[in-house]
Amino acid sequence: MKRRISTLRSRSSLVGGVHAICDAYVDEYARLYPTAATEFGIQGHDATLPDLSPAGHEARAELARRGLAAISAARPGDDGERAARAVFAERMRVEVDLHAAGLPGSALNATWCPVQEVRQAFDLMPTSTAEDWAVIAARLAAVPAALAGYQESLTAAAVGASGSGAEAAGRVPVVRQVEQVIGQCREWAGMDGGGSAFGELAVGAEQVAGVTAALRADLDAGAMAASAAYAELARYLREESAPGATDVDAVGEDVYRLWSRKYLGAEVDLREAYEWGWSEFQRIREEQSAAAGRVVPGGSVREAAEVLDADPRYRVTGVDAFRDWLQERADRALADLAGAYFDVPDALMRLECLIAPPGGGSGAYYTGPADDLSRPGRMWWNVPAGKEVFATWRDLSTVYHEGVPGHHLQIGTAVTTPGLNRFQRLLCFIDGHGEGWALYAERLMQDFGFLDDGELLGMLDKALFRAARVIVDIGLHLGLRIPGGAGFHEGEVWTPELAVEFLSSRTLMDARRATAEIDRCLGWPGQAPAYKLGERLWLQLREEARARDGAGFELRRFHMDALRAGPAGLDTLRDLVLGRLG
Repeated sequence: MKRRISTLRSRSSLVGGVHAICDAYVDEYARLYPTAATEFGIQGHDATLPDLSPAGHEARAELARRGLAAISAARPGDDGERAARAVFAERMRVEVDLHAAGLPGSALNATWCPVQEVRQAFDLMPTSTAEDWAVIAARLAAVPAALAGYQESLTAAAVGASGSGAEAAGRVPVVRQVEQVIGQCREWAGMDGGGSAFGELAVGAEQVAGVTAALRADLDAGAMAASAAYAELARYLREESAPGATDVDAVGEDVYRLWSRKYLGAEVDLREAYEWGWSEFQRIREEQSAAAGRVVPGGSVREAAEVLDADPRYRVTGVDAFRDWLQERADRALADLAGAYFDVPDALMRLECLIAPPGGGSGAYYTGPADDLSRPGRMWWNVPAGKEVFATWRDLSTVYHEGVPGHHLQIGTAVTTPGLNRFQRLLCFIDGHGEGWALYAERLMQDFGFLDDGELLGMLDKALFRAARVIVDIGLHLGLRIPGGAGFHEGEVWTPELAVEFLSSRTLMDARRATAEIDRCLGWPGQAPAYKLGERLWLQLREEARARDGAGFELRRFHMDALRAGPAGLDTLRDLVLGRLG
């Protein structure tokens, strides 16, 4: 394996100007992490999977270290390169620090880690030709080696052999996450009575012209191998990982600060953010109560929700009908906003709405267009098993979050903007920037008048939930106390049980969904607060730009200038938007 790393070093070097360094990094990273290449639409890597062993993590750590050294020595030639240098340098510093702490090699959670990433990569692969299916067969055959390397990394992490810093010692998995991932592996392997995810994938080749019997045999063999690999991972987790797992969910302040930097691109005062989360939560509750009173005069939020759930205007029955509703509302938003409120390139006027394969997390997510735009942006919706009735007043703002003016506009604008390098266009997604913008986009649709009172109540409930996640995510991982005046277990230290009670009693979320969200916060520290903390910065930036420009401020220009600047950490974003980048 060391010989392979050495070969990669000699084959491509990070040299030249700022954009050249960033572009070369994308090429090397795509080879080292093909599932990310698939996710971000970088062509040519779909037949392989990443090396998830300690050697693979070290290869990516070395690439980050070389990237940081190269960009630190580079001298930008213009404002575009100056911005790109700041963005890339901040990202590489985070990657270097995460690898030194051994965090990538120990990643195991039920929301987003290599377990889900390997399986989900197949959702994004083209399937229209026999050549496409040959690539899928090759990747299916690679699943056992990828997951074997992943097991090797988890074992090494547990004994402190992953990462290069002293703080990397002994990162054992958490019982809560191990148990849920075992369930995911079993479902995708078809161990609990249903078909395997990979066998069902292979069936799709039957109607494609040119798929030969030999190729179909390769697909079937690959699907069996991938299913067996997930079954073996379930066994490993149950028999070898679970016995040594910890029941302590909180990662502690030092590790939390690292993850927070990754997701925000900024150093924040976590205790100030915790206090702000409480004040924002209270502000939204008051706004939500007012909206509920307009739906049911004198009624509570829950009473208004019951009325809206029963209103046939907001009811869709059947998963296919719900998908059609998603597509219709996404298309309508594109038509309403393009030209009037935002500049939307023709290439982005197509957005596909799809129901996500079973076994994943809850909620919706977005995948961006391919580099060459051959694959459109897509909105995916996870539907719980057996759910047939959908209350659309709860979901419309999420369509705007994932579609336009949210992720589809934001990510698609970066992909199609000339002057950005490939790292900025394709590989750089920072949750504080991206999820912050998408949450800000929901509020914009309120400002623009696209939400009636019922739909506004749904948007505010999601905003309330995101403010609650700032509170519980930071509170749980840092072991903070619930403040006086909160009206909820004042003075007690946060526990998962208190967090579930808080969400299910203070928002419209039921206990099952609340439990899933707390499991997500515990397994993915620092990511959930990035939504509201990112939105907070976007709102601050808008007002600072308004104060700077005075009567010359134009909202549409502010939005498009900021989006065309590409993704950036929150500290860098402020400097970019306000022209303070030195």
